Amino acid sequence: MEPTRVAQELVEAWYPDAVAALLGGSVVTSRRTPYSDLDIVIVFAGEREPSRSSLRFGAWPVELFVHTEASWRWFVEREIPRRKSSLLSMCAHGVVLADRDGAGARLRHEARQLLAAGPPDAAPAEIEDQRYVLTDLLDDLAGCSTAGERFFIVTEIAGRAAEFVLLRTGSWTGGGKWTARRVDAVWPGFSEELEGLVREALEGRDAGLVALVDEVLAPSGGRLWEGYRRSGYPDI
Repeated sequence: MEPTRVAQELVEAWYPDAVAALLGGSVVTSRRTPYSDLDIVIVFAGEREPSRSSLRFGAWPVELFVHTEASWRWFVEREIPRRKSSLLSMCAHGVVLADRDGAGARLRHEARQLLAAGPPDAAPAEIEDQRYVLTDLLDDLAGCSTAGERFFIVTEIAGRAAEFVLLRTGSWTGGGKWTARRVDAVWPGFSEELEGLVREALEGRDAGLVALVDEVLAPSGGRLWEGYRRSGYPDI
């Protein structure tokens, strides 16, 4: 069955008193796969404990995110400084399934505005921290002598390089497939190029990966090691 129809039936059967419900995620896009689930945000009026649960509705896997408007905003405000808000993305690009008194349309509009505004700019110290980490990893790669260590060094370099592109361009970050999609949006073809260079590096041919990481770092000042210093207690 068409996913929006299934999600609508779920909301009507299980949450008839919801003031808003939205279906988001890959299932409502052209990227839908046989493994896509129904990501549904349910919003209630009054007091209610927020929750997240995974279940099935018929043949469909479902991820439910239950909120009030107050808890929805609490989670969004917590996620934005981390530059990674799946809740905003689900609502901004989602299909409204329930909309009592305009609550669904209002939340989607608010989500779209916040998502379009982008995450907060990275502080200079954060840029420096990431330059330092990537520089240190490149040094570790240069001195690596075992296949096991090479695997973990190379894969960490790949993830951090993609994240650094998103950080310095003021973009939202993501995990897994969303890292690839978001980095490709600001650097077309980056994930595919990176994947090929990672394969080469795992076979001992590092030059291409090292060159790409240096290209990533260049707009922010390049590698950083000598002279780097931090003091005091870190935020945890």
